[in-house]
Amino acid sequence: MTTTAPETAPVPAPLPTRRRRWRVARWVALGAGLAFLAFAIVLASQVGNDPTYRGGKVLDKQAPALDLPLLTGGRVSSADLKGKSVIVNFWNSWCIPCQRELPTLKTFAEQHKNDPDVVLLGIVRDDTKDAVSAYVVKNDITWPVALDPDARAALDFGTTGQPETYAIARDGVVVAQQFGEVSVDSLNTMLACAKGQCARG
Repeated sequence: MTTTAPETAPVPAPLPTRRRRWRVARWVALGAGLAFLAFAIVLASQVGNDPTYRGGKVLDKQAPALDLPLLTGGRVSSADLKGKSVIVNFWNSWCIPCQRELPTLKTFAEQHKNDPDVVLLGIVRDDTKDAVSAYVVKNDITWPVALDPDARAALDFGTTGQPETYAIARDGVVVAQQFGEVSVDSLNTMLACAKGQCARG
């Protein structure tokens, strides 16, 4: 007599390795794409904006106290800036938007070089002294550049990146700010407010 082995349910074949890899790669690509999109949205929110005159950490408030070493030696402090209309530009040498806005800053500085009551002050955010020194020499930057070795100024102003630009009025109040690249027109508008020639807010 012949016996037959009992039938068993067939074991499903494993998903092909290639298909599994494709699914994993697709999810990884989707995650990377979403992360890039989020980054792009944040970046776009800071680039090319017009100056703002209300809101933010320091607007309509006394400017944070400054006491920073200058790249060329010496220091710059709030006392040195008292009674002047000040444009503060946070930047660094490796920032592409900072590099793009440099000709604008040079034009603005040239326009106001004979006005003793106007100060354009660059504050270096997140960079090394050697890199900044080389950049300043290469690009013939003539306005004072201050270092921020412990990031105190960047933190006090509430910066989130670079470039960021602030206008400080003669009474020491921050009257305008701009995230991203500035234009000559926007700088002069901010300066007008610092000189008390526009309505605050």
